[in-house]
Amino acid sequence: MKPEPESEMTPQPPVENTEADTAAADRPGEKAGNDVALPALGLRGTLRWAWTQLTSMRTALFLLLLLAVAAVPGSLFPQRPANPGAVTQYIQDNPDTGPWLDRFQLFDVYSSVWFSAIYLLLFISLIGCVIPRAKVHWKALRSKPPRTPTRLSRLPEYGTLAVPAGTGLTAAGAARDAAAVLRKRGYRVEARDLDGTRPSVGAERGFAKETGNLIFHVSLIGVLASVAVGGLLGYNGQRIVVEGDTFVNTLVGYDTFSPGTNFSESQLSPYSLTLDDFDVTFDRQPNGNVQPLDFTAGVTVQEDPEEEPRSETLKVNEPLNVGGTKVYLVGNGYAPVVTVRDGEGEIAFQGPVVGVPTDGVYTSLMVIKAPDAKPDQLGFVGFFLPTAMLDSNGVSFSGDPDPVNPQLNLNSYYGDLGLDNGVPSNVFVLDTEDLTELNNRDLDSGGIVLGMNQSYDLPEGKGSISFDGLLRYAALDVHYDPAKTAVGIFAALSLAGLSASLFIARRRVWVRTGTADDGRIMVEYGLLARGEDPRLETEGEALRTLLEKKWLAGAPAATPAEGPETLADASVTGSTGRTEETGKDS
Repeated sequence: MKPEPESEMTPQPPVENTEADTAAADRPGEKAGNDVALPALGLRGTLRWAWTQLTSMRTALFLLLLLAVAAVPGSLFPQRPANPGAVTQYIQDNPDTGPWLDRFQLFDVYSSVWFSAIYLLLFISLIGCVIPRAKVHWKALRSKPPRTPTRLSRLPEYGTLAVPAGTGLTAAGAARDAAAVLRKRGYRVEARDLDGTRPSVGAERGFAKETGNLIFHVSLIGVLASVAVGGLLGYNGQRIVVEGDTFVNTLVGYDTFSPGTNFSESQLSPYSLTLDDFDVTFDRQPNGNVQPLDFTAGVTVQEDPEEEPRSETLKVNEPLNVGGTKVYLVGNGYAPVVTVRDGEGEIAFQGPVVGVPTDGVYTSLMVIKAPDAKPDQLGFVGFFLPTAMLDSNGVSFSGDPDPVNPQLNLNSYYGDLGLDNGVPSNVFVLDTEDLTELNNRDLDSGGIVLGMNQSYDLPEGKGSISFDGLLRYAALDVHYDPAKTAVGIFAALSLAGLSASLFIARRRVWVRTGTADDGRIMVEYGLLARGEDPRLETEGEALRTLLEKKWLAGAPAATPAEGPETLADASVTGSTGRTEETGKDS
């Protein structure tokens, strides 16, 4: 007898189904065990999911916060567009971290790739948020008020009125009157079933709330776009102009210049501005304190070489509009006129030197550089006193901001000023590390003290310096932003839209009327707010007052004892009309 195969002869242990296998068997599309067969998302689905995430309000708020955080390094590190010399100095002073910071564009934050990416993503996210909401809002504006709920008594604000019989009022007339009252209060109204026995009115208002919300977001997009345009095409520059000097609106005419990313030199209008005089009015108090009251700069402006010059007055907070730019007065001070002669008797430097005021009486730091002096370059550092006085210790100080007794107090140096190595240097700072000192109050030669029209011969035959005159200067800030007007308009619109979204309430009102068996007109009304509305109760009281004034003026109101109080309690003849299911916000 041939033996049976082992598979048929040997009984196998039964395989028990686990709970997971049983559950998987009950769910189509899933495999038994822990493996789940999910449909592939695909490229289109992935893009749709990414777009949904990007255009959510949560993402927009996160990007707005991220943009604020990303702008912080711009205030922590010097920025190359504003001060390239400071960036170069920072990298030299920090040879380990400086190059790495430069690689991550921390010295060009606002034009960096990562800052621009955040800015563009925020821009796209806001647009993606606003467009769908605008479509929904447009449909809501064109739609009719929602259906009248069956049970108005379930609404947050509910009330009833009973109009006595014999007034000639009908249920349909009451509905029309209620519609007129609501329409005067700014509601969008629809009267329903006026030919039936239970007419009703549906009313809604407050669409300006969502309109304001959309205006706010659109305006925010407009502000972002305008700021971007201003950053691309605008520029900002500074120039110190001494009395009698002329500033010409060219690149070489600026002391410092910060162009936009897409700035072109052709954007500069060919105007010129000459500082004719500068006047400061001081308030001298009995206790000796001196406070400036007014700064006035008289200037001559010529907007085009072919136009006639005109005289203008420039003051603080009263900028000039010249050639599409705004010129602001941001500072002022004294500029002593000095002449420096070198060891060969030649003039190495001549002209006004701008002093940097350090206090309210215009004690000013002075730095004079004469790189053309021979055989050695000459440098001077010290201070200028408009009204020089001596204290009990013999130390000079300024007692008044007006130039009553102008005086220069200087120390002199000779050697290499470091201006020929191509490294930018601050004109208001003299690096004395590699210089030899000629004059100092602690040396035998003493310091240099010059009054008006006085001169001093330097030791060792190095030359001389003279104080020839005194002028004032004005520090000007020239600002050009082609999108500034648009920013102001969008900012005002955003404020108006935000106010509307905060203070306008979205409300719905329903009124149902009917005729009781005893001839009375039964009216019930209900109010519903979309969201929180602490003034809903006040609105209900106002509506009741208007309806009572409309129907019950001069007639006693019905009491509960005289008959049914609501339409639900009243016996109303005829059809009840269509049945509404809900009064929820739709």
